[in-house]
Amino acid sequence: MQKKLLLVDGSSYLYRAFHALAPLTSPTGMPTGALYGVLNMLRRLRMDTAHDYACCVFDAKGENFRHQMYPEYKANRPPMPEDLRPQAEALPELVKLMGWPVLSVSGVEADDVIGTLSCMAQQAGYEVIISTGDKDMAQLVNNQVTLVNTMSNEKLDITGVIEKFGVKPEQIIDYLSLIGDKVDNVPGVDKCGPKTAVKWLKEYETLQNIIQHANDIKGKVGENLRLAIPKLPLSYQLITIKTDVNLQDELPLGLEDLKRQKPNWQELIPKFQELGFKNWLKEAQTHLDEHHLSDSKEPTGDMFAESEIIKNSGTDNDAISTETDYLRNIPKQYSAITTNEQLTELKTQLENAQTIALDTETDNLDAMKANLVGISIALEPGKAFYIPVGHTPTAVNEQLPLETVLTCLKPYLESNKLGKIGQNIKYDQHVLANYNIGLNGIIGDSMLASYIVESHLGHSLDELALRHLNWQTIKYEDLCGKGAKQICFSDVPLDDAVNYAAEDADVSLRLEILLRQQMNSAQLELYHHLEIPIERILFLMERTGVLIDRHELTQQSHELGNQLIKLEEQAYQLAGQPFNLNSPKQLQAILFDKMGIPTTGLKKTSSGAISTNEAVLEKLATDYPLPKLILQTRTLAKLKSTYTDKLPQLINSQTGRVHTTYAQAVAITGRLASNNPNLQNIPVRTEEGRRIRKSFIAPPDQLIVSADYSQIELRIMAHLSKDATLIDAFQNNEDIHKRTAAEIFSTSQNEITAEQRRYAKTINFGLIYGMSEYGLAKSLGIELQAAQHFISRYFSRYPGVHEYMEKTKEQAFQHGFVETLFGRRLYLPGLKSSNGTERAGALRAAINAPMQGTASDLIKRAMIAVQDWLEQQNMQSKLIMQVHDELVLQVTESELSDVMHQLPELMSAVAKLSVPLIADVGSGHNWEEAH
Repeated sequence: MQKKLLLVDGSSYLYRAFHALAPLTSPTGMPTGALYGVLNMLRRLRMDTAHDYACCVFDAKGENFRHQMYPEYKANRPPMPEDLRPQAEALPELVKLMGWPVLSVSGVEADDVIGTLSCMAQQAGYEVIISTGDKDMAQLVNNQVTLVNTMSNEKLDITGVIEKFGVKPEQIIDYLSLIGDKVDNVPGVDKCGPKTAVKWLKEYETLQNIIQHANDIKGKVGENLRLAIPKLPLSYQLITIKTDVNLQDELPLGLEDLKRQKPNWQELIPKFQELGFKNWLKEAQTHLDEHHLSDSKEPTGDMFAESEIIKNSGTDNDAISTETDYLRNIPKQYSAITTNEQLTELKTQLENAQTIALDTETDNLDAMKANLVGISIALEPGKAFYIPVGHTPTAVNEQLPLETVLTCLKPYLESNKLGKIGQNIKYDQHVLANYNIGLNGIIGDSMLASYIVESHLGHSLDELALRHLNWQTIKYEDLCGKGAKQICFSDVPLDDAVNYAAEDADVSLRLEILLRQQMNSAQLELYHHLEIPIERILFLMERTGVLIDRHELTQQSHELGNQLIKLEEQAYQLAGQPFNLNSPKQLQAILFDKMGIPTTGLKKTSSGAISTNEAVLEKLATDYPLPKLILQTRTLAKLKSTYTDKLPQLINSQTGRVHTTYAQAVAITGRLASNNPNLQNIPVRTEEGRRIRKSFIAPPDQLIVSADYSQIELRIMAHLSKDATLIDAFQNNEDIHKRTAAEIFSTSQNEITAEQRRYAKTINFGLIYGMSEYGLAKSLGIELQAAQHFISRYFSRYPGVHEYMEKTKEQAFQHGFVETLFGRRLYLPGLKSSNGTERAGALRAAINAPMQGTASDLIKRAMIAVQDWLEQQNMQSKLIMQVHDELVLQVTESELSDVMHQLPELMSAVAKLSVPLIADVGSGHNWEEAH
């Protein structure tokens, strides 16, 4: 049998683990996330890949021969993150103790060592597997050498390289020389992307031939090629991986030094104790107790079966790793259900099931307009079915009638006893509701679970599968194509549809199990008792929708149009000529060339021209009338296009209402987002903006009721900071802005002027948003010294606030996240940014995030309390909107008195703070009247 050499790009593993996993620390405070990730990746690789010899290769410290050839080589790369440095130093020894031969050779890169080992192994007749994510390595692929990417489950042999890059392995160096490498700062041909490089190499085969025919290539790209010719030989040398590194000193016995070895469990035990890797420690001790079992008998099924350890581990990192390996390695059993016998068998299995994962395939992204194409159900990880019901006859020869399938499934879908899990399951809930099926028993959602565990990352199924299961999912575009040639899912052949749809249900189930294991008790409480119940309420709100007065919007749109015409005429007069108000180029010419407005300190565009964005115009508007007028036109034009013109177009023809979609997993603070239309961004500071709310109306015999938390974030600040003065003001129901003004200006509240109160209000809200003295000076239009004085005065009067802010910053820097009152973790990756502006923004967010996040948790608690009360009292009134700290209801006249009385009490009682929670309630025939 042919011997196999497994080569690992250790440096690549280190960086990928660092960026892919949440930050972890040892009991001593040392960062350990990357170490933990690499160890688990190596274990998975060793188990999945049969081999006789192995080596893990790391980049050596310092410069290598490529820097001597080209001093700017890798000049664009940022320095190693501080949290990664100690892990990079500790990793090689740890990997070696785990039984991996380790190499690091000065003067060359890890790629060159891998290339040399690969060449040695081929000459000895070995098969070579290289584990890396580096595209440069594709040049090494041949009949004996294969690349594997453990992050994407991608394997590249000769055919795989051609399919991925469009060129043969022997053309990869030419290909990369043409496109260059921005990461490594390797020059290429300007504007020559992969498509152009592939086209040239298909025609001319080699870089040398392309250079020889450079004069035949027309256009700008041909010109760029000719300009790049002097640098292309250098690029070729930089990209070429060496295969002749002298390894005699490192490997005196040659490949025999790379024989597979056993882990040194004895020396690993103190390492694992120091790092806090509990399950790794348990495994090491087990191996010692069992007399150092052979490395070839590494734990597989018996280790993964430690369900009690997993259940009781809380957020133990190694238990999660065990569960991850278990969920990754369950074999897939996907099948179609196309006969009555198969449907009957599924019914039997559903009767015995406790939990299933569910996914629907449809013909429309708008859930309320979507028709079913198929339903997938996962009964357990790895075991899933797809039931086609709406495929075309050419795609699926045999499928059950939709009515037959829904009649069979309806009792189970509507049962609260059968738990349901999905990915963004609210969508599936709407689709099934289109067929008069109420999906009940929802107990989990992999998207929401991810949002609880890692709110700062992406939550799509594809991203989650890759990040947590190392699973490259089938993409919709892989089956249906893109653009004008995209086909409907109903035209996808059955086998492909089964693999895609069943995978969705299976993966969402695996992910939800895994992510739930990563939650601490506070996060589990948020998940099960806040986010999952809110999902149901949002479904009901979306389903109900909001009644819109089309006539009112038409009238407003007409009036806004007339106002815009008048403003445009005024702009022409101020400019002294007609011009296109929406053209940045023409506006620049008018403002800075014709009118001669100074440009010093104004922001420039990427092309070097002076910007005319909103921030620049606001700066100019204080001194010049034309920029102020332009801002007015932009505001009114946006109102017209976004709301008065568009809202009537979004009215559902069947319901006569507008149905927004609320997204839970967007803002890291926990706030909901509203889309298509966005009902949360309707301006309220202008008369025209407020008037749009007038078009949100109640049906006959009903009213709109609005309940809004009063100064919620300031109240939360009082509670979190424990500042005695702030708490006293709220407990005595004082005007908090007058109280702050009195503290800052050293006078009684009775003597505070409107201007002083405005200053105090700006300071109160500005500081909880992390506003700096520069920001305050700009907001109030005062000198920097005066702003510094106000802030100093504020903190001297509210010392608890200052202390809280400093502690919050410290926590943010120490842990990388802050928390709400209820334990929601708000991660702030920008704190580690090398960009000072981004870092400062993250620091401001760290101050405000606990307050905004707690406010988000409170309004969600209020939604649950109100919905529970409405259902318990069997009321006809309904929640129809949630906008930041406000709830909007559609209330029948007969229930108005009860709702107006109960609503503020319900909202005030959702949490016990050191200051009272107050909700202001109003009613009217439209939203504007109610608010």
